[in-house]
Amino acid sequence: MSVPAKRRSRSEVRRGRSHQALKKVVLNKCPKCSKAILPHHACQFCGFYNGREVIKVKSKVKKNKE
Repeated sequence: MSVPAKRRSRSEVRRGRSHQALKKVVLNKCPKCSKAILPHHACQFCGFYNGREVIKVKSKVKKNKE
């Protein structure tokens, strides 16, 4: 295995690591159902994107307790 030619300085290492931080997830509200969705994604709950239905969402079946 090869050996690095020069040692990386502390500032160089830290500058490289500055991009490894986790970023906050930004959520928007769906204009139709007001659920939280990712920007530029179709709503998983109602299937709407950009004012029109792009995904047909199956309605959830309620289980009867008997």
